[in-house]
Amino acid sequence: MILDIVSPEAKLFSGTVTSVTLPGVDGSFQILNNHAPIVSILEKGTVKITAPSFNFSKDVADKFTRVNDQTYTLEITSGTIEMKDNKIIVLVD
Repeated sequence: MILDIVSPEAKLFSGTVTSVTLPGVDGSFQILNNHAPIVSILEKGTVKITAPSFNFSKDVADKFTRVNDQTYTLEITSGTIEMKDNKIIVLVD
């Protein structure tokens, strides 16, 4: 799957991922490959990204926390997510 995370200031992440866990308004949910199309509102919480590799630009790398070689987290205050055709777009504050 392709994941793009965008904030008002910059594109925070763009790459191939194996899973994404997001803080939905009704609780956390996970998106895996070939997930059904979805649009949802996100609340304050942690976005957990699992991927084979990560390449962050230097100006946004400090926003992410490393869990292990294949997992990073990002704290958000709110946002929206759209998943369609194995492409995930997350708009965050």
